[in-house]
Amino acid sequence: MICSDFGFIDGKKVKMYILSNGKAKAEIITYGATVRSFGLLENGDFNDVLLGYDTLEEYAKNDGYLGAIIGRVGNRTGEGRFVLNGKVYHVGINDNGNSLHGGIKGFDSKVWDDKVEGDTLVLSYRSVDGEEGYPGNLDITVKYSLTNANGLKIEYFAVCDADTVVNFTNHAYFNLNGQGNGDILDNVLYIDADKITPVDEKLICRNEFYEVEDSVFDFRTPKRIGVDIESQDKVMKNCGGYDVNYVLNGEGFRKIAYAKSDKTGITLSVFTDQKGVQFYSGNFLSGVNGKNGTIYNKRNGFCLETQNFPNAINCKDYPNSVLKKGEKFYSVTVYELSK
Repeated sequence: MICSDFGFIDGKKVKMYILSNGKAKAEIITYGATVRSFGLLENGDFNDVLLGYDTLEEYAKNDGYLGAIIGRVGNRTGEGRFVLNGKVYHVGINDNGNSLHGGIKGFDSKVWDDKVEGDTLVLSYRSVDGEEGYPGNLDITVKYSLTNANGLKIEYFAVCDADTVVNFTNHAYFNLNGQGNGDILDNVLYIDADKITPVDEKLICRNEFYEVEDSVFDFRTPKRIGVDIESQDKVMKNCGGYDVNYVLNGEGFRKIAYAKSDKTGITLSVFTDQKGVQFYSGNFLSGVNGKNGTIYNKRNGFCLETQNFPNAINCKDYPNSVLKKGEKFYSVTVYELSK
């Protein structure tokens, strides 16, 4: 594993690690525990399919959360408010009156501690009691490794000294045509889910479920992302494209989605033990300075963010998002590339 300096921020050194198994490569920086690049190695070429930035300064103003670990609570918490053990908590408001991706300064904007264990990169961070309004001192560790099948394996470990709320994810943007190679509307997608949790006009889930049958949200038969993206469906219009949580079928660690580019022949398969995945079609990318002098515009990348359901703490029929005092949290996701 190769390590190099990536800059300084808030008086702290940021490092970049390169993981490689000879067939695939990933670059990860300690700022935000962020995956900067990921792709296949072929005939000496690196086919990078992940959006990212060239400099730390660009990551520091990362409006799109490109490649970052998200926490303490990913996705949106309605009105930045929840009740836990009879007490009302107010957390950082940063998105249309709601809390998005951990609040004003979430895990994506922290410098994580780092160490190497064999072929695994281990990144850790302590979120102190009261940070962004959340209760308890939360210790989180994220482990990155490459599998023999060219998968980027992401393992999440956490424990807290008080009851708290968690929903961790990684906000990687993929373009299977190659990063910087235009939009992702021709990438073909499959998601193993019969329902979504629809959002209102403020993009908040309200304890509802929506069957994908006969809707634009049905990816149970693979289809190009762009086929229905301009639909006048109410939920789609609220989001400006796809930006919804899918209620995944099955339990335990399983394959929940795949996407493919006919231009490159690259397939992305997603495996997770989580109950949901947020499919986001990059609707808010706009003139972003990407890697190697490229520009990322609207729908130049898509996300498959494995997660618990959004706003679950405020929705009685959604899976529990409370991490009890002393309870050990674990989750695993693998993004696997093949050709």
